[in-house]
Amino acid sequence: MNELLDQFNEVLSSEQTYIQIGIVVCAFLIAKLFASYLGNIFTVLKKKPDPLTAQRSEILTFRLGRLVFPLLGLLFLKLSSELIPALAESHWLITAAITGSLVIVYISFVREFVASPLVRRALLLIGVPLLAMQSVGALPYINSVFESISMQVGNIKISLAGILRVLVFGSFIFWLGRVSNSAGQEIIRNQERVDFRTREVAAKLFEIGIFVVVFLLLLQVMGINLTALAVFGGAVGVGLGFGLQTIASNFISGLIILLDRSLSIGDFIELEDGRSGFVRALNMRSTMLETFDGKDIMVPNEMFMGSTFVNWTHKNHKQRYRVDFSVAYETDIRKLVDVIKEAVATHPQVLSGEQYPIEERPDCEIDSFGDSGVNMFVEFWIEAIDDGKNRVGGDLLLIIFETMRDNGFTIPFPQREIRVLDGEIKPVLRRTG
Repeated sequence: MNELLDQFNEVLSSEQTYIQIGIVVCAFLIAKLFASYLGNIFTVLKKKPDPLTAQRSEILTFRLGRLVFPLLGLLFLKLSSELIPALAESHWLITAAITGSLVIVYISFVREFVASPLVRRALLLIGVPLLAMQSVGALPYINSVFESISMQVGNIKISLAGILRVLVFGSFIFWLGRVSNSAGQEIIRNQERVDFRTREVAAKLFEIGIFVVVFLLLLQVMGINLTALAVFGGAVGVGLGFGLQTIASNFISGLIILLDRSLSIGDFIELEDGRSGFVRALNMRSTMLETFDGKDIMVPNEMFMGSTFVNWTHKNHKQRYRVDFSVAYETDIRKLVDVIKEAVATHPQVLSGEQYPIEERPDCEIDSFGDSGVNMFVEFWIEAIDDGKNRVGGDLLLIIFETMRDNGFTIPFPQREIRVLDGEIKPVLRRTG
């Protein structure tokens, strides 16, 4: 007990102790000033976003802003530790402060970016002791003990340290890659100044890059020699090429679709087999079409390269449609045409008025002469697809029916004449309007 008191008094009476305390305090004060300065320049680092309306990138930036102060404190302490040997023989206090700062940064990072309570608790229970042991130099000894607990399977050595390393760091790398991929793609897609297709290509290349980096890091954690892997990859590359040629074809086709501007999110596509829908997603392997009845059609990207399809909204969203109807032969067709044009033009989604070219205004014409009446049709333009929530065709048929009824125009229907000859009824196969 007396020895501990003597050592404690020696520490308190040492000038080096107060020098280190001053350096630690100065390092945190400077870190605080820098953090405040950055917060004043970049207000997004300090302004807490609304989780209901804010974008994911804004929330991510705010969370990163909360790590600025501890990271700067750790940085300045580390710089100070490099200068301490010129001031004192021992800098144990700064080493302890660095260890504490590193633990604080780790805890803050896990709490800010790990949403799952179970994963957060596991990372804290495993990561904090590892960081503490590494800082005091005990981790190499513990690692050597775990390395000694091993078993040999052929030429492969499996140790307890290797299993723990893969479980801990592999899980962390996988989670970090998933979060980085989601955040990075969102940031890329939010760059409104960049063309949509350029953003999509950049997002896909970023996703591939993240996947490759995570894969290589996992191999390093598992202790697999990348040189041997390269030789092995060259040997099996040809075989995999034949097996994965469809996936490669779909991926390359997806890049070509984005670059040649043949498809965009929101376009209405009609395939060669008659299926149709709106483009909702352009993925690495396929394109997702959403039909009017809520179904999702996954179309392989290479299908757009090898077959014909119709893009209804490629250049603009104006579309022309027609509805057909019939009138009796005794109808004043010229008067009917004018009345129907005016009636159709009253629909709010039909393009009409002097501001539109004459070919885009509603038009009513004779189609043919039928058995029972004159077959007519109405052509009209709208800035949408005539289906789903834009059922303009059905509305116009109702408008035409009510207009004809209110103006005295007759809608023909098939009629059959019957003649009585010598007391015997014989139908006459002749239809009249």
